[in-house]
Amino acid sequence: MTSPIQAEDLSFFSTLAGCGSLTATARELGLTTAAVSKHLAQMEARAGVALVSRTTRRMSLTPEGEIYVERARRILGEIDELAQLLGGASSAPIGLLRVNATLGFGRSHIAPAISRFVKMYPEVDVQLQLSVDPPPLSENAFDICVRFGEPPDARVIARRIALNRRLLCAASTYFADRALPLTPDDLMKHNCIGIRQGDDGYGIWRLIGGHGASEKTESVRVRGNLTTNDGEIAVKWALEGHGILLRAEWDIADYLSDGRLIHVLPEYRTPGADIYAVIPQHLQTTARVKAFINFLILALQDDTL
Repeated sequence: MTSPIQAEDLSFFSTLAGCGSLTATARELGLTTAAVSKHLAQMEARAGVALVSRTTRRMSLTPEGEIYVERARRILGEIDELAQLLGGASSAPIGLLRVNATLGFGRSHIAPAISRFVKMYPEVDVQLQLSVDPPPLSENAFDICVRFGEPPDARVIARRIALNRRLLCAASTYFADRALPLTPDDLMKHNCIGIRQGDDGYGIWRLIGGHGASEKTESVRVRGNLTTNDGEIAVKWALEGHGILLRAEWDIADYLSDGRLIHVLPEYRTPGADIYAVIPQHLQTTARVKAFINFLILALQDDTL
């Protein structure tokens, strides 16, 4: 009797769920869309249930499909972990590494690090996906997600890979006919460049002044005539003198050092936004994941020098 579950189905369906469409899956696997559709139909016929709900515009997993992909990814992770254990601790990292990062930071720092990493470990196949909003941790679609800020989720491992501050900045030309803000409340009188990313509270900037017992956090609702979901665009607008921007130091350090941007309200701090590598618990011991995180820590240290 043929088993309703075939070994090759696990990886196939994990890829399908991660890609979100038959066309994207075909492109990822180097197949035709018809071949992907046929493989899925065969899986559903063997399982006796629908795994995917299709409409003319979108594809989504059925409840049975959600169960299938969650178990499939867990099994694939355990198989990979077993292979690493059998190969010994000194074996070179091998296999597929799926990485997610934000658009700007991913382009400027993670992608170059991956380029160097695969030269050192050619047996690792890296898939990098950049996104504006970080994927839900529950989907388990990636081996490593590079995030700003530690996620409040005990089901994952979060390892800090680099320190990071968010700073207020603006071009000197913006202040040609305006006074520099002296307190957080002064920001309400200025044009502030907005960035809509992730679940961050849009339009509210939190600034911390003082230290110890005198420390105080102030929340300021800012406004402006320019808003984007792309950090690089926001930085360009700031450089062109359109207003004040709150941005990660990684993205503006060069402009601060050469004077194209000036640090606004330097005596105030923002809540922590250090950079973390977020890893599903069952993947933390795999050689390729450990090797990449250690490599990334060193690579980001070099980027700050």
